[in-house]
Amino acid sequence: MSGSSDAGIELTVEGANKRDAGRGIARLPESAREELGVLSGSPVIIEGDGMTVVKVWPADDDGSFVRIDSDTRANAGVNIGDSVTVTSGSVSEAREIAVQPVEAMPGENDYEHMVRTRLVDQIIQADERTHIEGLGTFLVRETAPSGPVRVTDSTRVSVLPGLNATSGSSGEREEDAGTGTPNAPSAEADSGVSYEDIGGLDEELDRIREMIEMPLSEPEEFRRLGIDPPSGVLLHGPPGTGKTLIARAVANEVNAYFDTISGPEIVSKYKGESEERLREAFETAEANAPAILFVDEIDSIAGSRDEDADMENRVVAQLLTLMDGLEDRGRVVVIGATNRVDAIDPALRRGGRFDREIEIGVPGEHGRREILDVHTREMPLADDVDLNRIAAQTHGFVGADLASLTTEAAMAALRAERDDGSVHREDFETALATVDPSAMREYVAESPTATFDDVGGLEGVKQTLTETIEWPLAYGELFAATNTDPPSGILLYGPPGTGKTLLARAVAGESDVNFIHVAGPEIMDRYVGESEEAVRELFERARQTAPSIIFLDEIDAIASHRGQGNEVTERVVSQLLAELDGITENPNLVVLAATNRRDIIDDALLRPGRLEQHVEVPEPDHDAREEILAVHTAGKPLADDVSVADLADETEGFSGAQLEAVVREASMLAIREAATEQGPEQAAENADDVRITAAHFEAALDRERQR
Repeated sequence: MSGSSDAGIELTVEGANKRDAGRGIARLPESAREELGVLSGSPVIIEGDGMTVVKVWPADDDGSFVRIDSDTRANAGVNIGDSVTVTSGSVSEAREIAVQPVEAMPGENDYEHMVRTRLVDQIIQADERTHIEGLGTFLVRETAPSGPVRVTDSTRVSVLPGLNATSGSSGEREEDAGTGTPNAPSAEADSGVSYEDIGGLDEELDRIREMIEMPLSEPEEFRRLGIDPPSGVLLHGPPGTGKTLIARAVANEVNAYFDTISGPEIVSKYKGESEERLREAFETAEANAPAILFVDEIDSIAGSRDEDADMENRVVAQLLTLMDGLEDRGRVVVIGATNRVDAIDPALRRGGRFDREIEIGVPGEHGRREILDVHTREMPLADDVDLNRIAAQTHGFVGADLASLTTEAAMAALRAERDDGSVHREDFETALATVDPSAMREYVAESPTATFDDVGGLEGVKQTLTETIEWPLAYGELFAATNTDPPSGILLYGPPGTGKTLLARAVAGESDVNFIHVAGPEIMDRYVGESEEAVRELFERARQTAPSIIFLDEIDAIASHRGQGNEVTERVVSQLLAELDGITENPNLVVLAATNRRDIIDDALLRPGRLEQHVEVPEPDHDAREEILAVHTAGKPLADDVSVADLADETEGFSGAQLEAVVREASMLAIREAATEQGPEQAAENADDVRITAAHFEAALDRERQR
């Protein structure tokens, strides 16, 4: 039997940490633990509309709150933001328990042993639901003794057939599963998602809860204030950021009826049928209020109206009428989701219809860490896996990308067939090599592996690039403290072959950010508006995957002086000017451009605030040539008569690209000589004896001079 002290305290419910979901714990601040007189691992009773018992763990911060997951909230009959009474308690050891999975369990495994092993030391009681790692959500049917009990190694466990495998109607199963509390577990609820399944969107979730939870659970508060509850929320942002997941989690948390309308499924070729499907969905939602009606891909049925789109116009008009005519306003909330918010008809985007628009953007580093916590919650990670490091490496990854990353890492671990069965760091490295940010796949965003060590000479240029690109990312606080905006654009100019492109890739590799390489001619299109659209799309995607470097190679091809008769170039220059002006306040986005014809670039692009930093990449001097040759000859089997310093003397006027070509040609001459004298088998045996001699370099230099 459980007992409690008289010294109960009232605390506010907050969501659990992402990795705590399903663990049956309550995190309490130190002040609350001291007041209750409990230690970590002690049982506490949490009482709302219902009562449940869980273990105490310490919270990282202080305050008057208790952090519990969705299962515990449901068992206690409360939502986030509600008040609960927390008291210390005691529990008995369980002699026997019977649990029932929400979903039928596959195969004929020994689930009794697995359930007992994974529930050991957890506190459960009858008519509650609990999450078992790797197996899913279970309902606790019986315990002996009754009341809250702690599972031990000697507890006898019975696993009943899954809820969804039993006969009978859904209503009968839910009634049998219920606890009598407002948030009683049901088959529908158990199969849904919770706020703990959503990482990196805490601020957005708070705004959505404010707009949706209160109207559904407390509509009388709006009536008391003499205002109408909100009728709709529009979620917009790139694909894969969690818009649909948020809608399902909100519906699950408030225990509301939830129905999804997929935009394309509404459309019918028969006149009036599309509108009829919409009306039926709204009528069903009103009949099952409180309800959430989720319209996915809403842009496909609610685009801007025009004279040539009769069916689309009728669907939009019907949607407007339905949202205005909700009789049980506040008890039915419409959530729309789109990644093309500007395509939606303006009439839907006013107050009284979609009252608030909330952007669900690409997560930052902290958000990515939370998302990784969610997706690795039940994954056996080896000690060498550093999720903080992975979060720092995955710039531009949305939630769906990170889910793919963890899945790919797990698949790599399966292929490795290790004895420990864990996912190791090398598995994540394999996954990182194959999974790219989805928002940038069409632009082939990459994280270059080149560094400044691969660039010989040019120390002054390297320092300038470090200060203008790396420092704003690494020392953001210093820029903020001095109220200084870093340069938004840098122009690398100099003769061909001096290393401008290599420098751009190296600075991206040094700063570990996404690198988007676009050659100027790739942007040009003969159709009116297409080139400008390509520029807009490029900058928009770069903003979504920031921190990013946009590298515009051969920028002179798209940004020559205006007024010379090329209408397409003039429009592209104007678009570039507008985009560059729009990123001055975003230190996470830098534009690098390269050209060997700075004189023909439009002057407006070269002024401060745009491509304001002009960095010359000159032909290398003697010391720089020696460094470049050292880079390209590293690891090569040079003969004793080869002197890199002498080669630097002989190559005055050579660019970096020419020096690389000389080394490659000398290597090919050595290979050709060995291949001519020996057959393939003999050459393979004597490969270690091959040497690149001074004679090979002299011949290579002669060939390069003759070009």
